[in-house]
Amino acid sequence: MCGNCFLWRDTFARLGTTRTFPPSGMFSTQRQAEILRIVQTQRTCTVTELAEVFAVSDETIRRDIKPLIAEGVLLKVHGGVMLPERLDEPPFQRRMQENLEAKRVIAARVADLVQDGDSLILDSGTTCVHIAQALCARSQLTVVTNSAEIARTLAPRNGNRVFIAGGELRADDSAAFGESALAFIRQFHVRYAFVSVTAIDAQGRFMDAQPDDVSYSLVAFAQAERRVVVADHAKFGHTALVHAFGPEAVDLLITDQAPSAALTQLFAAADLEVSVGMPADAAAGVAP
Repeated sequence: MCGNCFLWRDTFARLGTTRTFPPSGMFSTQRQAEILRIVQTQRTCTVTELAEVFAVSDETIRRDIKPLIAEGVLLKVHGGVMLPERLDEPPFQRRMQENLEAKRVIAARVADLVQDGDSLILDSGTTCVHIAQALCARSQLTVVTNSAEIARTLAPRNGNRVFIAGGELRADDSAAFGESALAFIRQFHVRYAFVSVTAIDAQGRFMDAQPDDVSYSLVAFAQAERRVVVADHAKFGHTALVHAFGPEAVDLLITDQAPSAALTQLFAAADLEVSVGMPADAAAGVAP
């Protein structure tokens, strides 16, 4: 089990200078978010260990985890909880190669949408990395991102201006997160925010594997005139660790294949536009 859970006392101090421990005064929803972070890192924890971390009773922790178990984001085991394997994400470099053609199709569609001189926010997902590569054909862009990879791709190109957020650097994808990164993003007003997700469930809810990614996406959407999700067809009908937002929060979904009739109906009811990209060979065969 989670023998190192006690180390989160020091971790809280490192992650935020304004947070004091023990966080016994936290609201339940705040505690639930921190529980998800801990279990995602440790893989499994007992109720007692979590209670010690948060300086609350075992019963309080049981109340906190009950809805998380009901939603399927945590799995109940004897005396504690664990992260279901199916909700975890593979390493970044492996994700870069998954559904590669689909991501290129989406990236090409975004490159058609974005015009020279446009302003945009990109997240650090693999689809957005492919989008950055496709946008190398554009010029005079203003790009705001938390991804070092995207910044390296677009900064030297065609008179672009690239602004990169600072914060805690995630080793897996060289992306910055935390309150300082979010505060940085809030300075900007852009035409488009492009964010990726881990899954879109049967109810049309957009979900992600990382709480930090959700926080970034929500702030990015708040700064944009048009809120765009980029997601390939493999994301449809699945769930992930964290519920990010509903279809009503999105203006445009760019994908490589049309979603199911049920999802299409849900999106239409939420006034969410769906744009389906075309493979390069198919697009070449379309008459002007």
